[in-house]
Amino acid sequence: MTLIIVAIILLSFLLIATEKITNVNKAAIAIFAGTVGWVLYICYGTDFVMSQHYGEYASFLDSATSSSVVVKQFIAKRIFLPYVGEAAEIVLFLLATMTIVEILNNNGCFDFLSQLLKTRNSKRMLWSLGIITFLISANLDNLTTTVMMITMMHEVVPSRRQRMIFGSAIVVAANAGGALTVIGNPEGLVLWNIGAVSATNFSMSLIIPCIIAWAIPTWMLGRMLPGRLDTEWVVMPYRGDDTNLNTWQRLLMLFVGIGGLWFIPTFHNITKLSPFLGALCVLSILWIVNEIFNHKLMNADQMIQRRTPRVLQYGVIQMMLYVMGVMLALGVVKETGATKLLWDFLQENINSVWIYGVIAGVVSSVLDTFATAMSFIQIKQNIELNDIYYKVIAFCVMSGGNVLAIGSMSGIALLKMERMHIGWYFRNVGWKCVLGTAVGFMVLMLVNL
Repeated sequence: MTLIIVAIILLSFLLIATEKITNVNKAAIAIFAGTVGWVLYICYGTDFVMSQHYGEYASFLDSATSSSVVVKQFIAKRIFLPYVGEAAEIVLFLLATMTIVEILNNNGCFDFLSQLLKTRNSKRMLWSLGIITFLISANLDNLTTTVMMITMMHEVVPSRRQRMIFGSAIVVAANAGGALTVIGNPEGLVLWNIGAVSATNFSMSLIIPCIIAWAIPTWMLGRMLPGRLDTEWVVMPYRGDDTNLNTWQRLLMLFVGIGGLWFIPTFHNITKLSPFLGALCVLSILWIVNEIFNHKLMNADQMIQRRTPRVLQYGVIQMMLYVMGVMLALGVVKETGATKLLWDFLQENINSVWIYGVIAGVVSSVLDTFATAMSFIQIKQNIELNDIYYKVIAFCVMSGGNVLAIGSMSGIALLKMERMHIGWYFRNVGWKCVLGTAVGFMVLMLVNL
C-alpha cells in the first residue's frame, strides 16, 4: 500500500508538471492526490499505526480493546487532524492577506504607485516596476503582487512585446522578493510555522542572494528595451462610483494593511500563536476602517465595484486549494514511512545540502515551487532552527521557478495574461535567471561555508 500511495503522489506531481500540456488544473490534481492518499492509508490503518505509532496508539487505547473502528478513530484524531491544522494555517493566512489586498485595491490605495511609472525612459520604468514589486512581494504573496503589478503595467505600456519583457521582470522580482521573508510566499510561511526558521535570521541570510538573483536578469532584460517608450499617461482615477476616500484616508488604510503585515512576526514572537491569527487581526481592523470610511456608500446600498482582475480572484481560490491538497498528499506519504527511507538513502549517498539545493532548483523549474519545497521540507526528519538546509532549499526553489515560468504561480499568471509561450520566455528570460541564480547561489555558499 505504501508503494501504491507513493505512486499516486508521483503520478500527481507528473500531471502537475505537465499542466500546460494536459490542461488539467493542478489544484484539482493536488486535492485528488491528498484525499485518495488518506483514504487508502486508513484502509490499511492498522499496519501503518502499528509500524509508525505503536506507543501513541497504546496510550490512546488506555486498556481498551483494539478494533478497526478504534484504529480509524486514532488516525482521524491523532494523525490526520494535525496535518489538516498545518495546511489550514497556511490557507487561512493566504485568505487573510489576499482579502487585505483586495480591500486596499478596491479603495484605490495602490493607485499612487502608477504615478511612479510616469516616465518614457524604459530602464527607469523597468527598475521602478522591479523595485516596487520586490518590496511589495516581500509582504504579500507572489501571485497577488504579480497580477496587481502586471495590471498596472498594462495601463501604461501599449506595446505587447514590451509588456512581455516588463511582465517577465515583474515575475522575477515577485518571486525573489517573496523568498526574502517568511510571509512572502507559502513556502517560507510553512518553514516559519513548523519552527524551522526565525523571521529575522531567514531574511538576513537570503537578502543578498535574492537581490542578486533578481538584479542580474533585470539588468539584462533592460538591454532588450529601446531607450524611450511610447507610454500612455496614467491619471489618478476618480472613483465616485465605488469609493469616496481622499488621499489621507487611502494612505491610512495602506498603513493599516501593509504595516499590520509587518507586525505579524512580532505578534508571533510575543504570543507564540499561529501567524494566521495575526493576519486575521489585521484584516479585522482594516475591515472596520473600510466600513467607517465608506459608510455613506454602505448606507446608500451602493455596490462597491470589484476592480480586482478575475484571473486573481480565481487564482487565489485555486492556490488555496492547491496548497491544502499538496500538504495533505505529502503528509500521508510521510506517515507511511517512505520519506524517512528516502532521507536515509540521500544521507548515505549524497549528504550535501548544496547538491540538495541544485536538485530542488532543477525539479522546481518543471514541477512547482510549492510542491518541490514541501517535498524537500518533509523528507528532512529532524527540524533544526535556522538550519542552512531550509534556506538553500527556499532560495533554489524560488530561482528554479523563474527558469521556465511554469514553476511558479506568478509565472503561470504571466503566461496566461500575456499569452506567452514557454519557449519565448526561456530564450529571452529563463537563461538570464539561471545566470543570476548561479551567482546568488555562490554568494550563499561563500557566506555559509
